[in-house]
Order: sequence, then structure tokens, then C-alpha cells
Amino acid sequence: MSLDLDECYEHVLGLVEQAGQIIASRNYGEKTVVEKSSNIDLLTETDQQVERLLMDGITEKYPDHKFIGEEETSAGKKAELSDNPTWIIDPVDGTMNFVHSFPHSCISIALLVNKQAEIGIIYNPMLNQKFTARRGKGAFMNEKAIRVSGETRLEHALATTEFGTSRDEERTAIVLENIGKLIRVVHGMRSLGSAALNMAMVCPGVELIFNYEVRVSTPWGYCLRGEFDLSRESRPGVCLDPAWRTSWI
Repeated sequence: MSLDLDECYEHVLGLVEQAGQIIASRNYGEKTVVEKSSNIDLLTETDQQVERLLMDGITEKYPDHKFIGEEETSAGKKAELSDNPTWIIDPVDGTMNFVHSFPHSCISIALLVNKQAEIGIIYNPMLNQKFTARRGKGAFMNEKAIRVSGETRLEHALATTEFGTSRDEERTAIVLENIGKLIRVVHGMRSLGSAALNMAMVCPGVELIFNYEVRVSTPWGYCLRGEFDLSRESRPGVCLDPAWRTSWI
């Protein structure tokens, strides 16, 4: 039986909007915070509740679908990506922002079928920024069509970057060195504290490049790459790793 992607998209969008209300209602309140790999790699009860809401809501309608959720994987569940319809979920991307009530956190979710992205949604409920993309149907922000900028000159490009969660002295020095090289040749640089939101900002028509300092080799790399691929269908864009390869996962 073939999957009705239109129906699937509408169902999941409703769940994302519902989950977004939970995040927005708690952004400025007190949170219970747990440290994962370090004191800057954080988890809140909201991360867990949002992930469960999304998984339960999808399973109820699509019991054969698979999941890769960040919080479940952090808790020790093995992440496996197969050809089956698989939802990759980051329930609160930008948890550090959320903990500090800085309104740049989002739900990031993508559906991959045969390891190819079909649906991508990034939703920041605090600022009502809803980025959606469908294969063959373009990308949208709050239902308004958006596209990758056609800018090709670095000196006219606004770059976004993150520092990652590692504070290892050697790695931090490499990250800062790379950022130092980039900032000298671009128009400006920003850091939102959310890889998904940084990536989404490539799309609204501004001259912007997305530079992520840490090699993305986790399942969320597939999610971000898939969402980027969907968003750039309406205008050519390119996604490169530090060695200038187009296949960066």
C-alpha cells in the first residue's frame, strides 16, 4: 500500500503545531534540566514530552513507521535508518536557548522514505516561524514560498555557524580558527544556537551560507541534509563538507 504523503504531511503538521504550544508555554518558565554528555549538552522534560507526543501521534495513524528520536537515542536506543518510512525527530533543537528562555528553539522533523527526504518541518513557536518543505512542491515559511538565495559572492553572504557542544581545548581552537578565516571574507556572521534554524535561514531569500563547524555524521545529519535538499529545489544550492565534497553524511 502506497503512502499518501499529502495526508501524512497534514497529520504531522498538526502534531508539530500542538507540540509547539507546549514549548512556547514553557519557554519563559522554570525547567527541569538534565546534563547529557556535558554541562552544555542539555535535556529538559519538555524535550521528552514533545518527542513522545510526536511519536505517539504518528504511531496511532501509521503503526508501521519507524523513528529516530534524539532523546531516545541519547538514552541508549540504537539509531537505525532503513528504507522504511522513518521519522527523524529533534523535539527541541536549541535546548540551551530554551533553558535560558532565549526564543530561538524549534521542533525539527523529517520523513525519509527509501532514505530520501519527502517531508521536512522546522517550527519555532516562540517567533511563529514555520518552515515546511515537500519533495517536488517547494519550500515555505508560514505558507509563503521561499527559496535559496542566488548569491555566489562570499563578500556579500551572511553566514551562520555554531560552536558545538565540545569544549575540548584542541577542538575549540580548530573551530575558532575556521570561524576566524571565514569571518574575514563574508559580509557578516550569526549564530542562533540551533543548527536547524541556522539551516532554515538559508531559504528565505537572503544572501546567506550555512557553515557548521562539526562534521554531521549522526541521523540528524540526514534530517538536516534532507530538509536542505527539499528547500533548495526551487533554486539551485549546494551543500558541501569541509573537504568541498557534496556528499557530507
